[in-house]
Amino acid sequence: MNIKEEITVIIHTLDASMLKKMFLGGAYRIEAKKEYINELNVFPVPDGDTGTNMSMTIMAAAKEVSALDEPDMKELAKAISSGSLRGARGNSGVILSQLFRGFTKEIVKYETLDTKAVALGFEKAVETAYKAVMKPKEGTILTVAKETAVKAQEIAKHITDFVEFGAVVLEHAEYTLSQTPEMLPVLKEAGVVDSGGQGLLEVLKGAFDAMIDKEPDYEIKPVEKAVKRPAMDKANDIPANITFGYCTEFIVMLEKEFNEDTEREFKDYLTSIGDSIVVVSDDEIVKVHVHTNHPGLAFEKGLTYGSLTRMKVDNMREEHEEKLIKDAERIAREQAESQKPHKDMGFITVSIGDGINEIFKGLGVDYIIEGGQTMNPSTEDMLNAIDKVNADHIFILPNNKNIILAAEQARDLVEDKEIIVLPTKTIPQGISALISFVPEDSVKANEEAMQESLSLVKTGQVTYAVRDTSVDGKEIHVGDIMGIADDGIKAVGKEIDQTVFELLEAIVDEESEIICLYYGEEVKEEEASALAKQVEERYPDCDVELQYGGQPIYYYVISVE
Repeated sequence: MNIKEEITVIIHTLDASMLKKMFLGGAYRIEAKKEYINELNVFPVPDGDTGTNMSMTIMAAAKEVSALDEPDMKELAKAISSGSLRGARGNSGVILSQLFRGFTKEIVKYETLDTKAVALGFEKAVETAYKAVMKPKEGTILTVAKETAVKAQEIAKHITDFVEFGAVVLEHAEYTLSQTPEMLPVLKEAGVVDSGGQGLLEVLKGAFDAMIDKEPDYEIKPVEKAVKRPAMDKANDIPANITFGYCTEFIVMLEKEFNEDTEREFKDYLTSIGDSIVVVSDDEIVKVHVHTNHPGLAFEKGLTYGSLTRMKVDNMREEHEEKLIKDAERIAREQAESQKPHKDMGFITVSIGDGINEIFKGLGVDYIIEGGQTMNPSTEDMLNAIDKVNADHIFILPNNKNIILAAEQARDLVEDKEIIVLPTKTIPQGISALISFVPEDSVKANEEAMQESLSLVKTGQVTYAVRDTSVDGKEIHVGDIMGIADDGIKAVGKEIDQTVFELLEAIVDEESEIICLYYGEEVKEEEASALAKQVEERYPDCDVELQYGGQPIYYYVISVE
């Protein structure tokens, strides 16, 4: 890396003003690069991805940081730590927040920072993040952070110029990231580096570029100092800034060459009819996202390059009106919750889908956080839910492995209530745990019983692939239907029903007694009923139940007990 050779400025110390500038530079960069980071995810499921989670985590802190006019080091550290901790989403976001937490614990000791102080901050960041993860895995963001800290400690002994220091640290971080596929076979199989590690590298690059006043190679989106309601168009009661009303997505199955010039021409055309444009291509397909008032024009242009599939158009104005209605319902629900009598034990669960929400309510859940797979709730969301539940002991059921750390982080921030996080990784595990609850038993007895119930249920999920990859020895292409079990992808096919049966074959055994199918919002009731009858015929020794889940993304969520 020849960064130092190109720069004549020498920087020996960083004050709070410079550090604020660098932090925002890192935040802006990962926000701009989040979709690229999302594409690195090994599992090709359409969920809340790493780039999105890390971006939303750091941008929560960026809002607090940008509101500080002339902060000292303590004020800046508090804004970074508090904002990222409360805004943390997903495992990658929680780990990033813990890195910031550790780093800020060290820098509050100084008025200005030299390279040795920053190296100590890196070391404290890694120590804090590793402690937050029960089973740290190498080849991830943790490894990139650790090796970066080791290099920083090594060179801080003789390098005092931050430009040279930063160049060497970045070079080593990039090298470590490039080695992650050698540490994790699943990354090597998919042909990608670790997405969380890539996210951390983008933050470091953004901070370095801000320090040396390098012009960024991405569009910076200003961070608002306060959350404001958008101006409304009274005639239509829609946000005045929705210029283009239709969110349009589709995939082009290429039938002719699609090179850089063609892609540029395509993007230029889309820019002429809309905004929020994302065009991602490989040798066989082009994935397209655009906000426009004329979806048909986008489709027609796409047809000039090949045939279309996965066409989807959402009316954003209608979505906004629906949001207003849901917000009103939520406020009414929260008011009703606040008036409930005090009790000993309460429940918070993460859920998505009208049907599954109703099931949880019927099992006695006090507060439902809507989110889950498509949008991981933040630590702040968890804390708000805890405030709403009038109980001394509150069980939280994350129902997603990527939400457990955020729930545990919220638990550690609460002092006036006992919070018990049950590590439920799926919706069926959450339902099984609640069924095991006995109101007359103690908190400890219930925790043990509910924990034990998790091992008695197997989960299957059927969804579609959003990227080409190779996982668990299976070649997967965009649009394929996948059957995912607790321990990985068990089936890949072109038809939903066939994939369901292949998945069931992998998870149903001689001891299985109950099979429950929760069908999603994209599945018609008659289709689900027909499938359930076929399952009954194939597994006559099992009780087969069919429930409306209403979940997006997943055609079926399957519980086997």
